[in-house]
Amino acid sequence: MTISVVRLGSPRGKAEGPRLGTVRRPPRGVKKQDYAKLDYYDVWLPELAPGASLIKLAHRDWNRFAKGYRREMRAQSHLLEVLAALSRTADFSVGCYCEDESRCHRSILRKLLAEHGARIAV
Repeated sequence: MTISVVRLGSPRGKAEGPRLGTVRRPPRGVKKQDYAKLDYYDVWLPELAPGASLIKLAHRDWNRFAKGYRREMRAQSHLLEVLAALSRTADFSVGCYCEDESRCHRSILRKLLAEHGARIAV
């Protein structure tokens, strides 16, 4: 059982399980009932998305963004712990819309989940 870290809107993997959308906003122009059908997410979890001011910072200074996102996620450590515990008994995924994971909060979220003991899919 593991957590997959994915790009929302990409085709689902076979063992991926339900998708959690760790984004601030739902996909534009998509009806709510179509989110899962179009491979965005099954459940929206905006608490794990970076704040609006941090998102602007990501484009200018990635290192400051990463530090700021980690700081924001300290307030969400209970959610990270829950997801880590669930990863030991169920397959599911977390994701964001960004094309390049290396410049997306999900790359940091992957590390945070691992630091909380989550099983992460390779």
